[in-house]
Amino acid sequence: MTLTDPKPSETVSADVMALAGELGAERAKPGWSTFSLALNDEQREIRDWAHTFAADVMRPAASEWDERETTPWPVIQEAAKIGLYGLEANVNLFIDPSGLLMPLVHEELFWGDAGIGMSLTGTGLASSAIFSNGTPEQWSQWLPRCYGTPDDVKVAAFCSSEPGAGSDVSAIRTRATYDEKTGEWVINGQKAWATNGGIADIHVVVATVDPSLGTKGQAAFVVPKSEVRGLEQGTKLKKHGLRASHTADVFFDNVRIPAENVLGGKEKLDARLAKAREPRDGQRARNASMATFEMTRHIVGAQAIGIARAAYEFALEYAKGREQFGRPIIDNQGIAFKLADMAMEIDAARLLVWRAANMSSALMRGESPNYRHGEGSMAKLKAGEVAVKVTEEAIQILGGNGYTREYPVERMHRDAKIYTIFEGTSEIQRLVISRAISGMRIR
Repeated sequence: MTLTDPKPSETVSADVMALAGELGAERAKPGWSTFSLALNDEQREIRDWAHTFAADVMRPAASEWDERETTPWPVIQEAAKIGLYGLEANVNLFIDPSGLLMPLVHEELFWGDAGIGMSLTGTGLASSAIFSNGTPEQWSQWLPRCYGTPDDVKVAAFCSSEPGAGSDVSAIRTRATYDEKTGEWVINGQKAWATNGGIADIHVVVATVDPSLGTKGQAAFVVPKSEVRGLEQGTKLKKHGLRASHTADVFFDNVRIPAENVLGGKEKLDARLAKAREPRDGQRARNASMATFEMTRHIVGAQAIGIARAAYEFALEYAKGREQFGRPIIDNQGIAFKLADMAMEIDAARLLVWRAANMSSALMRGESPNYRHGEGSMAKLKAGEVAVKVTEEAIQILGGNGYTREYPVERMHRDAKIYTIFEGTSEIQRLVISRAISGMRIR
């Protein structure tokens, strides 16, 4: 080797650089996509718009409506007037190829206040049921009526759970019987824990058509309260949290609705029931309740993250300003490490929610999200449990102040707990995930 010969390391470096250049050019072609968690300008603008409403309108009203335990109609109407509540608002948030707009906005609203947030978003369960189970004609007929207009706002209710049928949807006893003489469905039964139950006009009701088929014998029906007799609100629940959101039992006593009010249409239902009755039918039926929950689990997770983030931010600022023994309490590792864990868990939960949200974008193409490992359930499970833990730690950081209603973390802790219970308990989410990863019918 002469002094002018390239050193072996220089030759290797040149080769590696050449290879990197070739690969870079090849993988810049269509078919390779870049990975990014960055939001685009429109996503940031809509997120910030929701955040401003949450900060300026929802937060100042949060304590009042929590104490009143009634639906905050003025806040809903204000949201409708600026375009944040309504069918067009929902469509705007749904039409996003990334799937992120809906959870982004829900996180901000629930950062503002969870009780008011649920009053603004609870209608989404009913509209999701109509969208996931209905026909295009039914979308046009019923979806606008779920929300009303900015001058006459409405809410809608999704009625699935019953006193004896919560996690176990196969135990639903509400019956829908078809009257051949009149061409009507006749619904009888009781629903429990219905958000907006009784105060809504549009009620989407999951009922059993053929009890012998279990969940395969169920269907969803649109029941417009203003057009029927026999639909009555039962007990309005006094809840631990989400007090600004109306929750009640709903009774159906010989409620008659037209044949076409079954979501998906009667012909499709008859065909599905006939197939379910065939011997050795191994196909899994699409249950109306489960189809709705599949669409909303990651969104519910985003709501939980909003609550957790609000509590974390409040505790962080409190820890910086609260002094004990001559210094801010955040100077102590016992407090600082709690806050570090809170921040980490919130971010981890958000990443799971965003992954599930991105997978949910298949809905825009008329497809079902391919949650092969229970990704939707993972997102909801993690976010719900993080919300409970973070809000509890926020109270601990505030000490005695955190336990009083003069500080919002007490309310946030109450609001967070439901996220390990509704739309599938933490135990049910673990069941879904374990079945997905094992391929076994774990019980």
